Amino acid sequence: MKVTRWIRYSVLRLGIFVVVLVALSFTGITWWLSALLATAIAFALSYIFLSHQRDELSRDIAARLNRKKTDVDAESEDAVELPREGNTKK
Repeated sequence: MKVTRWIRYSVLRLGIFVVVLVALSFTGITWWLSALLATAIAFALSYIFLSHQRDELSRDIAARLNRKKTDVDAESEDAVELPREGNTKK
């Protein structure tokens, strides 16, 4: 089974968040403050340590956006001659 870049990156980020949240919850900090701190810390850690995965993901997004979309009737649309301003018949 092939794991896509999207899934791998998301699971890694979520894993970092969960590990930090569990570690902070064992320190006796209230749950909402632990969640807030875990979010900030997980963001910083993923920014530092997951740069390779993030770059792969951004290349994948760019490749999907730059794919040439096939237009099935592009040739027939291009073949139609549009009337010019001076050649219009009334």
